[in-house]
Amino acid sequence: MPKYNIIEKKDKAAVYRALVSPKLMDNLKEQILEIVLIQKKYKDKDYSAKKLAEELHTNTRYISAVVSVKFHTNYTSFVNKFRIEDAMAMLVDKRYQDYNMEDISDMVGFSNRQSFYASFYRINGMTPRKYKMNNLKFHPEPKKKEGKIKGNKITKAKKD
Repeated sequence: MPKYNIIEKKDKAAVYRALVSPKLMDNLKEQILEIVLIQKKYKDKDYSAKKLAEELHTNTRYISAVVSVKFHTNYTSFVNKFRIEDAMAMLVDKRYQDYNMEDISDMVGFSNRQSFYASFYRINGMTPRKYKMNNLKFHPEPKKKEGKIKGNKITKAKKD
């Protein structure tokens, strides 16, 4: 019978995290928030950690270290959180009522529907469609005024 070498997994701290000074880490944190959140770069499907690092004149390891230490997540999850928050607002907004999930997914920066659904479910514990159905009842449609149709125009109904 073969013998299995089962070794307990040890948590290893990334060595490069220790190379980033606290002052630099705080500075990069503010710059990352400015670019990703304020400038809404998270909506760009092609905006990667590499592009962010180039824009900040640093490297991806530093970006990874800052996001990990300051936001307790990885870069992809960090960006997807903002995308999902936008999607949640759009799903219950009457202006986007006729948009399908692919349209909303695309508008918030996901490159495909599968990654949108997976991220949405991971964050909310339900699909985007279920979220929409559960929350639309809290955002009732405005009542439509009744009117008569004349040609292509709707006129207000007269009260007797």
